[in-house]
Amino acid sequence: MKAIIPAAGLGTRLRPLTFTRPKPVLQVAGQPIIRHAVQTLLAADIRQIGVVVSDITRDEIQHAIEGIEGAEITLINQHEQLGLGHAVLTAREWVGQDDFCVYLGDNLFEQGARPFVEAFRAQRPAALLALVEVQNPTAFGVAELDGTRITRLVEKPKNPPSNMAVAGLYCFTPALFGALDGMPPSARGEYEITDGIQRLIDAGQEVLGVSVEGWWKDTGRPEDLLDANRLLLERVEPCVEGEVEDSRIAGRVVVPASARVIRSTLLGPVMLGENVVVEDAYIGPFTSIGRDSVIRHAEIEHSAVDAGAIIENVDRRLQDCLIGVRAQVRGRQQLPNSHKLTISDASVVELA
Repeated sequence: MKAIIPAAGLGTRLRPLTFTRPKPVLQVAGQPIIRHAVQTLLAADIRQIGVVVSDITRDEIQHAIEGIEGAEITLINQHEQLGLGHAVLTAREWVGQDDFCVYLGDNLFEQGARPFVEAFRAQRPAALLALVEVQNPTAFGVAELDGTRITRLVEKPKNPPSNMAVAGLYCFTPALFGALDGMPPSARGEYEITDGIQRLIDAGQEVLGVSVEGWWKDTGRPEDLLDANRLLLERVEPCVEGEVEDSRIAGRVVVPASARVIRSTLLGPVMLGENVVVEDAYIGPFTSIGRDSVIRHAEIEHSAVDAGAIIENVDRRLQDCLIGVRAQVRGRQQLPNSHKLTISDASVVELA
């Protein structure tokens, strides 16, 4: 069985973080989102993984997935972004006659992909979809069910037939390609995978739904990234190997051998990356700090800091922050009467 990870989109809902980088390379719990996706598939015994990229995202995606042991990764170019169904068709030649999984790499599942892949292998329907119970089904693609069999899919319905939404994991036989062939685009001009699945249903093919056990997180918005960071850090096992001097470390904290913690307090779960320096600082729960970053004379918690960032001389605690690659947050010893700001397009700055 193979797997497809669509990674050609720009992730506009996560701007300004995605003005310069594609969404799948943003970090949560110390790793790019797409690495979590690949590791989830490896845990389900899927080794051959096709990552669908665009001309814009290819280089960043390739760098983010380098060196993942056990994975056989192929990059597949999608020169136009015309929907998820189109992304799957782009990978048709690579899939061949094998069964395959489509895993939206910005989705995270507490139990991973294994329960869905095992259910598909056991029953081998034409399609099997992960379904999650939601409170606001009008915002999702929703499945109408007869037992475990899906009889209809409705996209963002005004009157939902159920509260079971389609999560970001699908398993298919190659029959899906026949359903997608010649399919017209939707009203928004895209080739929807849900329309292809509905064609399978209409043709009498078996399409099953399997409920998500545990938590599920779609990391489409900044607050979702922070929540995903929190959920993944819940799994951290303490490991302090780096230099720790005159500091307090409590709870589940990861300090790699190349990191240094000096006159600081770390309250886990906290994950430091390689070559991180923490000096005269406080790092509170549910915080991940990317490699080569410096936190000095500052306090931060419930935040995700990417690689190469510098946070220093900040006299107020930073909380619920997403700090990008090589970003700098600098303060002064005294609070100034004015603020000097350099802000990227579509940024939001709240001064309290």
